[in-house]
Amino acid sequence: MPTVISISQLISDIKNTVQANDALQDVWVQGEVSQFTQAAGSGHCYFRLKDGAATLECVMWRGQAAHLRRVPAHGDLVQAHGKVDVYPAQGRLQLVVDLLQPTGLGQLNQAFEALKARLLAEGLFDPARKRPLPAWPRRVGIVTSADAAALRDILRTLKARYALVDVLLASTLVQGSEAPAQIEAALQRLNRWSATVEPIDVIIVARGGGSLEELWAFNEERVARAIDASAVPVVSGVGHEVDYTIADFVADVRALTPTAAAALVVPDQRDLRQQVAGLSGLLTTHLQARLVAMRREVQAHRRLLARVSPQQLIAYRRQRIDELLWRGQARIKGRMTLAHARVSAQQARVEALNPRQVLARGYAIVQQKISGAVVRQVRQVTPGERLRIQVTGGTFEAEVTTDDI
Repeated sequence: MPTVISISQLISDIKNTVQANDALQDVWVQGEVSQFTQAAGSGHCYFRLKDGAATLECVMWRGQAAHLRRVPAHGDLVQAHGKVDVYPAQGRLQLVVDLLQPTGLGQLNQAFEALKARLLAEGLFDPARKRPLPAWPRRVGIVTSADAAALRDILRTLKARYALVDVLLASTLVQGSEAPAQIEAALQRLNRWSATVEPIDVIIVARGGGSLEELWAFNEERVARAIDASAVPVVSGVGHEVDYTIADFVADVRALTPTAAAALVVPDQRDLRQQVAGLSGLLTTHLQARLVAMRREVQAHRRLLARVSPQQLIAYRRQRIDELLWRGQARIKGRMTLAHARVSAQQARVEALNPRQVLARGYAIVQQKISGAVVRQVRQVTPGERLRIQVTGGTFEAEVTTDDI
């Protein structure tokens, strides 16, 4: 007699068979979207994918649906990735979708993965190549569009966190076919400026969120190579948290958003104030401890001085001073006596040579009155010449009266 099973058992067996098939647990399908709805309460999305011959029921849970860049419209041709499952309540085959993208993005994803794998093999993503960001940057370079909201967000954040920093903008397109070359040139321009004009401490490469196509410029190899070649550390702030670009992998630091990139490259002045306050507190504590130690040291010296009588020290010093004074006076007195003796001897010599002493012994000094010359020989005078004669007690004049000379 044939084995009879319940419908529930049959559906459960089918479900187990489907789940055991690895090929059905990792599948891409392509079709047109139909009857797309999102449950208000749960946030889950329900829709159908169809082609010319068949229709497939699809479900996308709330967690994956949150990453949808836009709600697909009826008739959109899309590619969906997921796993095949069976809905037991209705015995219905369905695709549990974890990724939904417009047709055409598949090629972009393939290109993305191919470039990512090649650059990874070259070592461009190696953490050892990542450079640390400066703690106190003085100048920040920015590569983005001058008209972008991302730039305004960056400037506002920099000003709010660390207004001392200078900003140098290298404006560029951030999407479109010309954007990769412009981004590359902007990075090179900032590096030349840093090397020849004034140093740039860090560069932010940024743009706001967008679709994969809109962010594709940051997945181009020339942009990745320019970031890798930069002598200045580079922070990428492209798209939103869920967006990953090749630029993110090559950059020294990846930020979730442009605003987050600005917050990463500069310190927060509020944190700095807290640090200063903390250091001030530590300094105050240190000084207070030092003062306490110095007071204890002074008290110790006071106790030491108290054990030695100041009067005794003063008496000893006075005795020493008296002794030095006595020795000094005796030494000075001896030198004075010796000096007097020397002066007396010299004075005796001088007195012996004094012309007045010679005159006192009966000699005279004869001088010509007119010239004042001393007459030493007779031939110096002539009859009638007036002479001045100096003897002890005074001077008088005489006239030569004889020519018997």
